[in-house]
Amino acid sequence: MLTQIVTFLIFFAVIGCILYGRRLIRTEKVDAVFGNPERARGGTHWVIVGSSFLLLVWLYYSWDIAKSFYPKSANELCQVGKVNDSLLGLKYQFPIEEREFKSTAQIKKENKNLQLILEEIQSSNELNDQQKTILASFINKTNQLIPLLTNEDLLEIETKQKIDEITGKINLLTENFQKPDYPFETEQEYNERQKAVSEEGGWGIVKVSAGTGSIENTIEVPLIPATDRGLKFHAAAQELNLISDEFFKLRNHNPEFKDQIKSLKEEIKAYRKDLDSEDLSSNYAKNIVKIARRIEFASIYPPNALDKMQNAIIKFDVAQNEAQGGLRFIDIFLFPAGTIVASGPSCSEQGSGRWLPKPSDTFNKFALMLKPSVGYKDIPLLWIDMVDVSKMIGFILPDWIADILPGEYPVHTKDGIVKQNFKGYVLKVVTGDFDLFKVPVPYGHIWDSFMRVFLGLVFGILIGVPLGLFMGLNRFAKGFFDPLIELYRPVPPLAWAPLIISVLGIDNTGKVFLLFMVSLSIMIISARAGASGTQLSKIHAAHSLGASKKQILRYVIFPNSLPEILTGIRVAVGMCWGTLVAAEFLAGTTGIGFVENVAKKYFQYEVIWITIFIMGMLGLLFDVTLRKIIDKTIPWRGKG
Repeated sequence: MLTQIVTFLIFFAVIGCILYGRRLIRTEKVDAVFGNPERARGGTHWVIVGSSFLLLVWLYYSWDIAKSFYPKSANELCQVGKVNDSLLGLKYQFPIEEREFKSTAQIKKENKNLQLILEEIQSSNELNDQQKTILASFINKTNQLIPLLTNEDLLEIETKQKIDEITGKINLLTENFQKPDYPFETEQEYNERQKAVSEEGGWGIVKVSAGTGSIENTIEVPLIPATDRGLKFHAAAQELNLISDEFFKLRNHNPEFKDQIKSLKEEIKAYRKDLDSEDLSSNYAKNIVKIARRIEFASIYPPNALDKMQNAIIKFDVAQNEAQGGLRFIDIFLFPAGTIVASGPSCSEQGSGRWLPKPSDTFNKFALMLKPSVGYKDIPLLWIDMVDVSKMIGFILPDWIADILPGEYPVHTKDGIVKQNFKGYVLKVVTGDFDLFKVPVPYGHIWDSFMRVFLGLVFGILIGVPLGLFMGLNRFAKGFFDPLIELYRPVPPLAWAPLIISVLGIDNTGKVFLLFMVSLSIMIISARAGASGTQLSKIHAAHSLGASKKQILRYVIFPNSLPEILTGIRVAVGMCWGTLVAAEFLAGTTGIGFVENVAKKYFQYEVIWITIFIMGMLGLLFDVTLRKIIDKTIPWRGKG
């Protein structure tokens, strides 16, 4: 229901914003010169159109619109897929979807194989004339097997009757299939089926374990027929499976063929008995008998022996296509780039709906993963925990503060009582072993990744910006630090990751240090470029007005460097996110990269898309924040 409302809102939003934009174009001033940045300001309505278009494409190609408006269509297409899967083997025998009979293709293929072996034998220098003659006779006898199967006069009456019986079953199935009440289900069977349908769940339903609260699985396509139309196809598929099995067990083996192939096998066996298994002649004889066996087990019949059966299959195929009715149009228009297919007893999505998860399923699973009771690997994506402030104090303050105080820590008395002294109280404070008051603190995979990026970026800015300004203003600093920076900067961050993680461990320290290295070089280069690019006339003007070196740095050089520095921060954010996810892939027990790595192993496409969406949104959050900071701190940019 929610997806239907969202779909309608998207259509109305797109149409409304386009009409508003067209009207705005006619009323606004058009005398602004081309290239004026003011022409690109605003345009929120076009942002809505672009975002709505992306969401609409996602809804359509993920088949979420089909799921919303026709929730049982996947189940019905699953039953249709079962029929097509059951028919496939039978239709493959005839020129219905293929260009020729399978018998014809098999005969052509084996005749070609025999001819190739004969040519190899005749041109071989390793075989003597006697061996060539014997092998040629084997090939000739194998060739003579085929007419024994394709000769209508040799077709046994029992085999004809069996073919007619199978044809009659297909015709009877077609007749029953066209009846409205097929497959003649009783009321009890109907109630049992509906109960099973409700227990199985719907299309794309996320199941959560009652015991552990973790996500068990998502039903891709429910198998039990939920509608009368689906039941019709399901029952027909079951009958077709029985008919197909019966047909493929049938063999056109008349007495002449049986005698001929038995004699051929015995001759080849006797011929190979006295030869080495690696002998060339023995290998040729072995290949010939393989072809004879393929002919034996192939469904080869006389040209017109299966005409009635072919017509019966075509008639049923037409009937089942007509029975689909409007479902065919739903499949064509609402299941783009694929459909629901059946393979044996299971059904699955094949196409864009398989690898592009539905927004409704994705946000449903995202909401479940946010909860601490479900989460992902027992950790929620993001949640709030009430933490005592004392724990934060204990985390921040080092323990050695208590160690350096004079005196000894308290010792228990003979009565088993420990009386605290001043040093003991200080130790409790620095270790957080006391109660104060609780405050909400976020935690989870998203928070862990966010804090790693934030800390790495902050450390990179705090060290990189002053050092970059120093290098841009001082010859010694530039000459001393430049080789070191330029030596490690071109090395990809992932090349450092194994070394840093091995030395500093897989916890936060190693990952934050890796991100610090990534942001440090970017901030140094940005600040250095900003400092060295300051106009000399501005420095001279400040100096002539009596400004000191600190004042020139603060009021001239630093403001001039801010655009470069803030642009460097935007670049560093993107680099840090890419590096963090890769680092969490390599080693990690929490974080967005860890979640995606585990989801990849289990083909959890919804979870993978959730991690991609989270990374995009967090990156966008950082970038929008920086854009606001740029607008507030350097409003003169582009107006000089």
